[in-house]
This record gives sequence, C-alpha cells and structure tokens, in this order.
Amino acid sequence: MITGEQLAQWLSRLVQIPSVSPHQAGPRAGVTGEARIANAVAGWFAEYGGHVYRDEVMPGRPNIYAVWHGRSDRWIAVDVHMDTVGVEQMTGDPFSGRIADGRVYGRGAVDTKPTLAVVLALLEAMHTTRRLPASNLLVAATVDEEVGAQGAPAFARWVRANALAIDQLAVAEPTSCGPVYGHKGLSRLRFDIHGQAAHSSQPESGRNAITAAARLVLAMEEEAQRLLAQPPKTALGPARLTVSLIQGGTGINVVPDACHVSIDRRVVAGENPADVGAGLRALAERSCPLPLTATTLAEVDAFLQTPDAPWVCQLAEWAGRAPAVVPYCTNAWAYGGLAHECAVLGPGSIEQAHGAVEWVEIAELEKLAHMYTQWWGVEGF
Repeated sequence: MITGEQLAQWLSRLVQIPSVSPHQAGPRAGVTGEARIANAVAGWFAEYGGHVYRDEVMPGRPNIYAVWHGRSDRWIAVDVHMDTVGVEQMTGDPFSGRIADGRVYGRGAVDTKPTLAVVLALLEAMHTTRRLPASNLLVAATVDEEVGAQGAPAFARWVRANALAIDQLAVAEPTSCGPVYGHKGLSRLRFDIHGQAAHSSQPESGRNAITAAARLVLAMEEEAQRLLAQPPKTALGPARLTVSLIQGGTGINVVPDACHVSIDRRVVAGENPADVGAGLRALAERSCPLPLTATTLAEVDAFLQTPDAPWVCQLAEWAGRAPAVVPYCTNAWAYGGLAHECAVLGPGSIEQAHGAVEWVEIAELEKLAHMYTQWWGVEGF
C-alpha cells in the first residue's frame, strides 16, 4: 500500500530540484531550466522498467517520454510539465520541500510536481511487485509550459510520428482532483509605438508615444467591454482582454519617443488565435495616431470537449467532483485530436500556485494516487 508519507517524500524530492523557467529566473532560482530534473526523471523511469525517449525541444530543455507495455493493446497517457514559475517573491526557502501540517511546501509543490510524484510512486510500486498496467502507459514529462508553450506541441508531434492511438490522456494541473474538460486559449501581443523625443518645455516639437499609447489602451478597453457584453456561446464563457503591461519614457523632462503596450486576449472555442491577433493589430493601427510595430508573443488554442465523455464521467465519480471548466491555460491546448478523450487533472488548488507560499495537501496526493491505481488497473497499492 502506497502511503501518504511515501507520496510526500517523492514530492519533497522533486521540489528540491529547482526547475524555474529561464524566462522568469532571478538570483534565487538556482540552476534554471528543466535539464536537472529531466535527467533525474529519465533515470527513475528507466530504473522502474520504462522504455525512455529524450526529445530535445530546446537546448538543455528536453521532454522525457517513457513507455510501459501493459496487458492490452490500448494506450493511455499522462502529461506533466516539469518547469515552474519564478521564486523571487517567495518567502523562506523556495526549494525546501518541507513536509509539515499535512502539507508539502515549495515551488512546484502544487504546479505540477505532485502529479509527477504520484506517477513515480506508482511506477516504483509496480516495478517492485512486477505488476503491469492494464493498458500500455505513456508518461510525458514536458518542458516550457509556464512561458513559451513549446513542450506540449513537441510531445504531440512525437506521438503522431510514432502513430500511437491514445485512448485517454491526463494533463496535470491543480484541479482538486476533479476533471476539467475545457479552458480558454490566448493571443498575446506587444505594440511598440514610435514617437519622437523633444524637450518637455516644447512638446509640440516632438511626438509623444505615451499619449499615443493612451489612445490604443482606451480602444483595447472598449474592445474588452464589448467582448464581456457578448452572450457566451460555450461553457468557457466570454472572451476576455486585458492590457497587462505598459512601459515608456526616459525622463520627466523628455517627450517620450517610445512606448510599449502588451495585451493578453483570452480565446474561446470557435475562435482562431491567429485571426484574433490580426483583428487586434488592425484595431491598434486604427486607434493609435503614431506608427507602431506589432509582435505576436503567443498563440494558444482553446480546449473544450463534451463533459459527458465516458472517461471524464468516470474521473468525476472517482473524485466526487463534477466536471468543470477553468479560466487558465494548460498543455491540453496542443492535444486536439491526439487522444480519444482528454482531461486536465491533478491534486491541489490553482489558488496555491505561483504565490509567495506554495503547498499541497498530502490528502490530495493520496486521492490522486487512488484514482490513478483504478485508471491504470493496478488497484491494491
């Protein structure tokens, strides 16, 4: 029987391996990127009988895939991302992996190393007892979920290149162990507005990029309100738009010659992120009185499937939680058509992710382990 203590120890071990995204690294991040944890995970997968494959998505940032052949020809899969957000805002040691008060603490303790801990604990127990899963099992430990979203499409390409027909795919995120059947996608853009510097005592001699940016921002806010007022067409609710970053100016007495505005547009099912971005670029060009350059930062599809899919319903029964949708994005965006059924699933709450203190309840680890033993057909651990 796998105990809560064993699950907590596995998670503590994983938290103690820093894997902060290089894009969010600061002085406290340690060795950044996923290389160290990827090497450790590959070693454990091999030790527990997996056929291990390494996919170098970016230099020093590999996806790790492993296969365990089961008692049937059917395929099931788990995707869990190894990267975490930054740690500069955290209190205490972000990589302590401290176990106390029925919880495990540290960066990644809820997003999403707890699922990886459950998977490793089950694989260890299966190897020790020489038990095979009921289906062929594919586990993917992926990179770059938090920022660039390059790991998930690389995994999808690998699955298709190997012609694997996956029946059920679980994507790890903190959902309190309830199955998630949909979430919004996104289109992110940055607008660089080009003005002309001048002395602030003679502003008419220059072209103020900040005041031009203000026109753009107001147009984007008007678009945000228009989107919010539209009746939702799916369970994902209305599309959302947020002006999230603005930077400009060089001095209090200088007419600013540049201003940079970034926006985050949440995409719903039925929308194409590229088309959404093109529309926002056109809106920016119409509303801004100065020349600008538009840069696409990210495009991610929405994820949505029927909530009454058989496996989603089975997960909901095991969890005692109804299927739901969530507002944040996950790797599921890249897996359209990759599996017959896909669900986002994992222990803990998103409210504990990305904050100054991150933790997960050990009881949540036990709950997911119980669900996975039933899903994998290895009950009794």
